[in-house]
Amino acid sequence: MWEEAAAGFSAMGSEARLQVLKTLVRAGKAGLTVGEIKDRTGMAPSTLAHHLRFLSAGGVVEQEKAGRHTINRARFDELRKLAQFILSECCADAVGKVANDG
Repeated sequence: MWEEAAAGFSAMGSEARLQVLKTLVRAGKAGLTVGEIKDRTGMAPSTLAHHLRFLSAGGVVEQEKAGRHTINRARFDELRKLAQFILSECCADAVGKVANDG
């Protein structure tokens, strides 16, 4: 899981990619086309394509061809795994506190 977590967190490692991912999270399971993401973020298509490739390679976005368009979706299952990974040992070493009170 360490390798997968590192890839996922690395994929989100820029403001622009976080903006794209948050836009896809807001869109829900239906996802968005590149044009719809561009309209919502104001990013240039070439820049957006670069960020989507990075997010997809990191496992936090999936892309599906639908005719002439590509639908982009946040991979909610992977995002939950990343959140669980980072929080799984919350407060484990805290002295005098109850674990998981974060």
